[in-house]
Amino acid sequence: GETRSPFVTSGIRIGSPALTARGMKEKEFELIANKICDVLDDINNTSLQAKISKELEELSSNFVIYNNSTY
Repeated sequence: GETRSPFVTSGIRIGSPALTARGMKEKEFELIANKICDVLDDINNTSLQAKISKELEELSSNFVIYNNSTY
């Protein structure tokens, strides 16, 4: 694991509590990590970025932060 302070830039940090608060589990984390790797592997491919953005938008729509009908 990372031992340095969060204030030391050493890579990509992802706020996992925001994802777990939505109900995402290991399966979704792995998918998101793979999508990040796909973008980084072909960083200049804007069509790939758009495709992955849409895929992750669809994924997040299945994990709403709150349901208006509840409140």
